[in-house]
Amino acid sequence: MRKKALSPASRRAYALEAVEEGLGSGRKVCRILEVPRSSYWYRPKEKTPWQQSLLKRLKELSDKHPRYGYRRITALLRQEGWHVGKRHIQSLRRSLGLRVPPTKRKVIRRGHSTGLPVKAQYKGHVWTWDFICDGTTRGGALRMLTILDEYTRECHVLRADRALKSGDVLEWMCRAIQQHGAPAFLRSDNGSEFIAKTVQKWLAENRIKTIYIEPGSPWQNGYVESFHGRLRDECLNREQFWTLTEARVVIEDYRREYNTFRPHSKLGYLSPERFAARKTAPSPSPVGLRPPYAGDGQPNNNPLETKTTLKD
Repeated sequence: MRKKALSPASRRAYALEAVEEGLGSGRKVCRILEVPRSSYWYRPKEKTPWQQSLLKRLKELSDKHPRYGYRRITALLRQEGWHVGKRHIQSLRRSLGLRVPPTKRKVIRRGHSTGLPVKAQYKGHVWTWDFICDGTTRGGALRMLTILDEYTRECHVLRADRALKSGDVLEWMCRAIQQHGAPAFLRSDNGSEFIAKTVQKWLAENRIKTIYIEPGSPWQNGYVESFHGRLRDECLNREQFWTLTEARVVIEDYRREYNTFRPHSKLGYLSPERFAARKTAPSPSPVGLRPPYAGDGQPNNNPLETKTTLKD
């Protein structure tokens, strides 16, 4: 039994099929199926060269970024100089059968929301770090360390390895600080690598305040959880890693694309680097110096005391 035709497009398709099978004339079929004759006899116009070029570029971007919806595709086209609207792109994608398969919705959390203890107000104000796990095709484990700026959404570190201990965590944190300056706050869960005595001592000596979320409350670290969702959806679920070296190359390429190219919906569809460049908020502290926002009454020209030795 056929599905009941409700939309004008489906009724027109049934009318065309009925006429082709000789069940009646076009006028009679239109009257029975309640299809306007103007719709029945409509023939689409030939596309202009501009429209053909737009469709070609739309297909290329959709094939390259299959997890991008029409809003992000529209943002990319506008960055390339196309004067198009999001509804226009949505209509074209529907006509081409391009859609992003919906992901399974999470169960809505019930109960009293604790909220965020500190919300980032400028670049370098609050950083967050966490781990995400995956594996290689041969069965090897992959563990990735993520260090993210909550204000600009820039991913400073995305390091894949077989195992990462507290010493490795401090090493990559030192590298991020040397390149981007020290944050005022650092948000994390209560993982053993983050609550280790060596890590807490080093952070205290360098006057970086910690924000530990409550156990079993990943929504309190929502920025990095959201980034991990995008990473898994747009990279890890699409790639097949055979070796650790291959995984590092692909994951680092995704990090650079995320920072420099990928439009972010919460940043006005700008990439994190473009958003950071447009902001005039206080810049992070110079490399090797204490953050200017320490607020403890001491001079701000003391050198950053780094007790961790970086590996070559």
